[in-house]
Amino acid sequence: MTTRNPYFLQGNEACALAAVHAGARFYAGYPISPSTEIAEFCARVLPQHGGTYIQMEDEIAGIAAVIGASLGGMKAFTATSGPGFSLMQENLGLAVMAEAPCVIINVQRFGPATGIATKPAQADVMQARYGSHGDYGIIVLSPSSVQECYDLTVEAFNLAERFRTPVILLPDAALAHLREQVVIPDNVKTVERKKPGGNPEDYLPYRSEEDLVPPMAAYGDPFIVRVTGLVHDEQGYSTADGKVADRLLHRLIDKIEKYRHELPQPVYWGDPEAEVLMVAYGIVTRAARAALEQARGQGLSTGLVQLRTLWPFPDEVLTSYLAKVRTVLVAEMNVGQVVREVQRVNPGGAKVHLLSRTDTRVITPTQIMQTLREVV
Repeated sequence: MTTRNPYFLQGNEACALAAVHAGARFYAGYPISPSTEIAEFCARVLPQHGGTYIQMEDEIAGIAAVIGASLGGMKAFTATSGPGFSLMQENLGLAVMAEAPCVIINVQRFGPATGIATKPAQADVMQARYGSHGDYGIIVLSPSSVQECYDLTVEAFNLAERFRTPVILLPDAALAHLREQVVIPDNVKTVERKKPGGNPEDYLPYRSEEDLVPPMAAYGDPFIVRVTGLVHDEQGYSTADGKVADRLLHRLIDKIEKYRHELPQPVYWGDPEAEVLMVAYGIVTRAARAALEQARGQGLSTGLVQLRTLWPFPDEVLTSYLAKVRTVLVAEMNVGQVVREVQRVNPGGAKVHLLSRTDTRVITPTQIMQTLREVV
């Protein structure tokens, strides 16, 4: 794979550039710190690629416009933070039900409510999974470097098109404003949504195929496209039939759950037969990797699992790692959200400890090393 000359990019810039390279040609949103650079970048660059940038009156309108653009056949996305992400939850549910592929970049800031607009946190993990009402499946990715801001944004668009679903990317304020070298391949691998074929009169917009993902026609194609947030049959007509509702709900979940192996998998660092395991995601991974090297240098058999897909939570992979260790340390910048999932999939009774930081600062390698000494 050949690569272009490396770029020196901010995390937000890497996300926006990756979106363009992935084929996104529509952005609608409302400026909000610490994600505003994404909107600024798109306002400059998207028109140069034949795309459209619209600043909406608020975040509700932003995601609504993104859904409309997606239904019109475009790869579309938006970016926001805390309060704006909360406003998007109702339409996020609509995108799930309508199976409108799109990408939402939520640059996490300290909260709740208005919080502190420029300080980082990792407290939106559960909101990203359960923020909209009802049962549904969702894909949530977590970058830990500016390079991963680029790589996982491309992956987010590919997964949105592949599974015909919204995908959420969860960087944080510190990573969004960090500058690092980013290497970009000359040929960025992109995925396009399945298109229907055959006689337009036979098209059923929500007919399940073998992989549970229906082909998607766009408005303007010679197919009848029906869109509703209500429970609907394969033709798109609303219905209160319980069997139809049950079948639709499980298809929306299973089209993601049954293909977990296609999502970015956890990355393991450290001793293959470690006695102590750290679990981290996002920017905390960087501190954990530095602490890992210190721990190994001091003779402590240690490993680190970096989570890149937060939802669906990588149960089986993480369980296989947890079964081999006696002590687990989960480090995250919240009061403890992912640690609950780690405890849930802990098969062998390893002692699970939490290193939590909630003072608007990132977790440091020194903090992790101190906690490791305390728990081992």
